[in-house]
Amino acid sequence: MPAARPEIDIVVPVYNEAAALEPSVRRLHAFLRTELPFTWRVVIADNASTDGTPAIAERLAEELPGVAVLRLARKGRGRALRAAWSASRARVVAYMDVDLSTDLRALLPLVAPLLSGHSDLAIGTRLAHGARVVRGPKRELISRGYNTLLRTTLRARFSDAQCGFKAVRRDALDGLLADVRDDAWFFDTELLVLAQRRGLRIHEVPVDWIDDPDSRVDIVRTALEDLRGVGRLLLASQVARFMGIGLLSTLAYALLYLALRSPLGAGVANALVLALTAVGNTAANRRYTFGLHGRAGLVRQTLMGTLVYVLTLGLTSGALLVLHGLDTDPARLLEVTVLVLSSLAATVTRFVALRAWVFAHRAPSMLPAHAE
Repeated sequence: MPAARPEIDIVVPVYNEAAALEPSVRRLHAFLRTELPFTWRVVIADNASTDGTPAIAERLAEELPGVAVLRLARKGRGRALRAAWSASRARVVAYMDVDLSTDLRALLPLVAPLLSGHSDLAIGTRLAHGARVVRGPKRELISRGYNTLLRTTLRARFSDAQCGFKAVRRDALDGLLADVRDDAWFFDTELLVLAQRRGLRIHEVPVDWIDDPDSRVDIVRTALEDLRGVGRLLLASQVARFMGIGLLSTLAYALLYLALRSPLGAGVANALVLALTAVGNTAANRRYTFGLHGRAGLVRQTLMGTLVYVLTLGLTSGALLVLHGLDTDPARLLEVTVLVLSSLAATVTRFVALRAWVFAHRAPSMLPAHAE
């Protein structure tokens, strides 16, 4: 039933939907009154419509209890959701597309795990077992291809990023929305990826879904924007930051080794330079890859970094022994090349160790927005 402070706010973002808005909202309102056993409110989030949508939305808000209107001056589905969800006082915020392509009977399974505290986010999925979908082969191929791309590049563990049927615990949004940069169609994907990287629990609900033949989404333009968003999130991932820091460490290692090789000898120069770069590498990964600040856990992390250093020293020293056994006076460039290549084997070990042994002990709520 409608309430002044509802348990659920259901946002319907619209842009120039004069034809579909009234029948869809009335159908949704009737369903909520008879089928949803929680207090609720429907928010029509109009993002800069230029047709009769605003007038229809205002009339519906006057006629139907529990329907409100939020008017935005700029376009963008993500912008509309951000504004409506940020202003909400409900325990759970949700949204659905105005065409109501998703069967409304999936709404209760969507919000119930959030209200019970079982999950933090819930999404409708058209790609999981149990979903029943009616749509053309072109949209089916695009959807499956996009979600495969997310699993491959961003290691997404959710099956359907773009189904317009999602819900979030309002308290889980604190500190999360501010880190979602996209204000258009990629908003959903970015929200889910950041939530997953923070360790939030994402619940999936297989849905019955029928494609809207009147959809006016520009598929090509949306796809290009999504690809740019995927690239941005990929560059902001732990692996990308770890590789960037590793590249700088390797460059510093090579230059310092060349500078110290003659006065100290190969073995001593290697051990000293590895120690210096290991300290810098661990500190940089601690701060920029894993988002840790202060002294919490510093001793344990330093000890584990020392173990990784010993492993790397063993690999590089062994490589030097083999090289000098084959050539008693190898060229400096060849020495550096062999040392760098041998240290690559330790790089994977370093990442796994830092992630699993050192930084994984903190609670999910402490994870920064960019952590995985």
